[in-house]
Amino acid sequence: MTTSSKPMIRWRLSQLAAHLVVALVALVVIGGATRVMEAGLACPDWPLCFGSFLPGRQMNLQVFLEWFHRLDAFFVGLALLIQMVLSHLRRNELPSWAPPTCAILFFLVIFQGALGALTVFDLLPSGVVTAHLACGLLLLVGVTALSQGLSSSRQKSPPLFWRLMSVTSLVGVLCQCLLGGRMATTWAAQRCFLNGQSCEWLHWHRFVAMPVALCVFAFVISSLAVGGWPRSQWPWLSATLGLVGLQISVGVLSAKLELSNPSVTVAHQLIAALLVALLSSLAFKGPQEYPQVRALGDSSFLETCNG
Repeated sequence: MTTSSKPMIRWRLSQLAAHLVVALVALVVIGGATRVMEAGLACPDWPLCFGSFLPGRQMNLQVFLEWFHRLDAFFVGLALLIQMVLSHLRRNELPSWAPPTCAILFFLVIFQGALGALTVFDLLPSGVVTAHLACGLLLLVGVTALSQGLSSSRQKSPPLFWRLMSVTSLVGVLCQCLLGGRMATTWAAQRCFLNGQSCEWLHWHRFVAMPVALCVFAFVISSLAVGGWPRSQWPWLSATLGLVGLQISVGVLSAKLELSNPSVTVAHQLIAALLVALLSSLAFKGPQEYPQVRALGDSSFLETCNG
C-alpha cells in the first residue's frame, strides 16, 4: 500500500531511508561504545576480524563491539548501494535531486569505510577517528534529509526563521559532537580528571554546550510562539527540548562520575545522535501543500525518523 500522492518507488525509498536513520544512529553509538570500551583495535585486521567474517574463539565483549560496528556499517553501505541503483533506474518517478543525493550518500559511506580502515592500520590516530565520527554524522544528516524529502510529495517553503534557526541549531549540535569526539579520542577528559592535564578540551566542551543549548531553546520557543504550522510541530519540538535537557543532565552526571561508568558515557553519545537526527528532520521539513491520504498499511513506528 502507498499514498495516493506518491509513486510506490518513492514511498519505498523513503521507508528504506527511515530504517537507515535508525541503523546510522546505532552505528554512531556503537562506534562510541567501541572507543569507550577501548575496543577500537580488538580486531587487528580489516575488513575481516582475526581473518574471518565471524570470529569464534576470540570473541569477547570488545571483539563483539568492533565486529558488530563493522557489520552494521556493511549493511548500511549495502542499503545505500541498493538505494542509489534504484533511484537511478527509476529516476523518472523521483524528484530530480533524489538520484544524485543517493549517489553522494553512497560515496560518502565508502569514504567512511576507508577512514574506518585507516583507524585500524594507523592504530587509532585522533584526527582520523574524529574525521570518522564527522563522516558518520554527515551520513546521518544526509539520510535523514533524504527520508524527509521523499516522504513528502509537495511542500511549501517553511518560514525563514524556521530554516535559519533549525539549521543553526543543527550546526551547533554537530560542532559540539565533534568537539566532544576530539576530546574523547585524545583522552583529554580522563587525563584532566586524573592529573589535571589537557583540561582545555573539557572546558571548551562545557563552554560551547551552553550557547548551543540556548540556540535550540530559542528555536523551539520561537516556533511555538509564532503559531501556525511551526506550532503544529510541537511533538518534535518538545522532544528536541527534552533531549537537550536530558543530554545536559547526563553530561553533568558523566563528569561527576569522572567518566568511570561506560554506560553513562554511551548514553551521552546516544542522546547526541538522536538530537542530530531529530534536528536534521526538522531542518529539512516543510508544510504540506496538499494533505496526503494514507492507506491502512502505511503507518510505521519509524515516523519519528521522517519527522
